[in-house]
Formats: sequence, C-alpha cells, structure tokens
Amino acid sequence: MDFGDILDEWEKRTAKPAGKKAIQAERRAARQEQQERNERSSEKKVDPLTAWLRVHGVEDKDKANPDLDLSDSELRAREHKRLMNKAPDAVLDLHGLTRDEAWERLGQFFSQARSHGAEKLLVIHGKGNHSEGEAVLKRTTKQFIEQCPFAGQHGHPPAEGGGSGATWVILKKDITARDR
Repeated sequence: MDFGDILDEWEKRTAKPAGKKAIQAERRAARQEQQERNERSSEKKVDPLTAWLRVHGVEDKDKANPDLDLSDSELRAREHKRLMNKAPDAVLDLHGLTRDEAWERLGQFFSQARSHGAEKLLVIHGKGNHSEGEAVLKRTTKQFIEQCPFAGQHGHPPAEGGGSGATWVILKKDITARDR
C-alpha cells in the first residue's frame, strides 16, 4: 500500500457527513464494546475453589451431627445399644479342640481381632453335651475372657444365635485410639 492508497482510504472515511467526529465516535463505541466483552468474560472466569464450592456446597458438620447435644452418659448408652445389636465382627469355633488348644486359639483370635479393629466377637464353644461332667470349652472360654485385658462385656446370644453354646464378647476400646 502506497501513500496514494492511504490518502484515498482517509478520504473515504472522512467523507462521511460527520467526518472525524463520526470516526472518533465509532472508535469509542468499539472500545466500549471491547470493555463490556472483557467484563463479561471475566465474570465467567471463577477460581477453581469457588467453582468446586458452588458444585459441592459446604456441609455444616455441627448441624449434621445431632450427637453433639447428648451428654456423655447418653452417648455411652447409645454406643452400648449399637454394640449389643451389632453382628459379630469375627467368629471362632472351638469344637473338637482340647482345653490347651482352645486357650491358645483364643489368645490368637482375640489379639488378631483387636489388631484388625473388631468391636464384637463370637466364640462358639458348644454346650458340652459330649463332655463327661461339665462343658470344658465353655468353662475355658469364660476363664479366658475374665483374664483377657481387652475383653469387656460378654454374654450368650439368643437361641438362634447359638444360645448357651456360644459367647459374644465386646472388646474394650483402645485408650490410645480415643486420643487420636
């Protein structure tokens, strides 16, 4: 493009009835449109955290946890009821074992269950129908539970759960786990 072409272009633009003022007004309008487009596009851009919060929302943990209003004794009672109704986390069947074998298996079973975070156990020892005199495995299980430092409350399940031929045990909570 040479000087003549530039001059011709200038004359075409300024040949409008308004002249230079019209050109300046067009430029102002174009700048204003560009500014508005920039503002609109900046409104659409949102930082990632704000976008995530808009999608997922904010959970009020205090409002979602109704247990915060309960006293310690009420919380303990609720936890006790939950554990009593809970199915056992692990089951050990002692049928056919001698007293010494049962004692060793009980030790392994309780240690392993505790290390895996079990809360409730079931030991099936039988009613002693085939024993001469009293039920050996039932007595052994009771003695073990009474001596075990992390065995808590225990009892017999209903008849459909084994009755007097089985014993459930709730393991004591690990004191160090509460402090975490």
